[in-house]
Amino acid sequence: MAVTSLWHIKGNLKDLIDYVENPDKTVPKGTADFFNVFSYVQNPAKTEKGEYVSALNCLKQTALQQMILTKMRYGKDDKYIAWHGYQSFQVGEVSPETAHEIGVKLAREMWGDKYQIVVTTHLDKDHIHNHFAFNSVSFLDGKKYNYSNTERQRLRDTSDALCIEYGLSVISNPHKAPSRPVWLDEKAGKPTRYNVYREDISNAMYCSNNLRLFEKFLVRKGYEVDFSGKHWKVKLPQYKGFTRLDTLNEKWTPEFIEQEIRRTYRSFGSIPATVITIPPQMPRDLYDAYTPFKRTSHIYRLYLYYCYQLGYLPKGTDYKPTSPYLKEAVRKLDEISYQVNYMSARKINTLEELYTDRELTEKALATLCEQREKLKNKIRRALPEDKETLRKDKAELTEKITVLRKELKCNYAIEERSIGIQDTLDMVTANEIRNKELRQQEKQMKKKEGYSR
Repeated sequence: MAVTSLWHIKGNLKDLIDYVENPDKTVPKGTADFFNVFSYVQNPAKTEKGEYVSALNCLKQTALQQMILTKMRYGKDDKYIAWHGYQSFQVGEVSPETAHEIGVKLAREMWGDKYQIVVTTHLDKDHIHNHFAFNSVSFLDGKKYNYSNTERQRLRDTSDALCIEYGLSVISNPHKAPSRPVWLDEKAGKPTRYNVYREDISNAMYCSNNLRLFEKFLVRKGYEVDFSGKHWKVKLPQYKGFTRLDTLNEKWTPEFIEQEIRRTYRSFGSIPATVITIPPQMPRDLYDAYTPFKRTSHIYRLYLYYCYQLGYLPKGTDYKPTSPYLKEAVRKLDEISYQVNYMSARKINTLEELYTDRELTEKALATLCEQREKLKNKIRRALPEDKETLRKDKAELTEKITVLRKELKCNYAIEERSIGIQDTLDMVTANEIRNKELRQQEKQMKKKEGYSR
């Protein structure tokens, strides 16, 4: 059995050139795994001294240089610099030699007619896995590779066919895998959407005496549920698609869930779901920072209110959010913290002050870019002995420009997140209102039943 995945590497031609000229320097964010594939050719601790490194349509020792030449030839030097993927085998099912042979065949069938490819087989984990790194630009016609849904399915089918050819197992009921960032967060145990689903479903099974109460528990939490077919599904309203319970945990079939509820049956009854509470340490002067279904321009106070709801503030608190609408946001605490610090440092309290800060940053950025452009022209016309000094001046300007662009990106992200915070809190409030109405209806129904007797 082998699972496959493929994703693009963002960057530009300069990233490749910089790495070739100095592979020891810091690589661009998000590209480390890709560049590592090529570093294994020179430093192959993971690949049995380079024994399990192969190249198609290029030499493995100069693969990156050849990719650069292809990009330069066709003038394709931006957006996606390459594609990077893996083929991971079940533990103990395949030898390194066979895994590498399958990986090379897969790469040849998928991309070998048009693209320069490096295939490496890694032995550093319990599971043997192949890595594929190939140029985004075809050496044959200069066209960029498009990873469409058809290509995604072809990759799976080709991998499965090779596994069957070599007598390996295949996945009989494949399901859509999460995106790579979500997959990495899942491995790290962060509260991704799927980990939140797992936690709430586990709690629902433990806290419910029967299937009706199991479903009610999840609805009370704010889930939409579909228990009509053989594959039960749930989703939160902010997402388009349902997620099958047996993809979250292969054991979670309807039969297993029913058995598990019976097995953990409690004589003292079911435990109702807790959806939202006010953090006990939240300052009272922040209580009105959020008003349901009403936009506020006081975004700094809204951020602070949100940080208390997420259990980020105060430092050292044991409080954790109970609503699934809030739990996943804990993944983004580093970003949220950076944005809070940004507003605090610049004394930004309202949207108007955020816009003023943005305007000042954009003006400063435009000035520096203009200065750098003038320096570029000076460097072209300068004497050789003056160029080094001018290049240093240009590098200093570039550093300042980089900082301002990061600040400007943060400024725009604050505006976008403030809207998202309001929308999320509104969903929590709407769920509370809906559940109060349902409880009221249940009380009325019980009264009617009592009168009819």
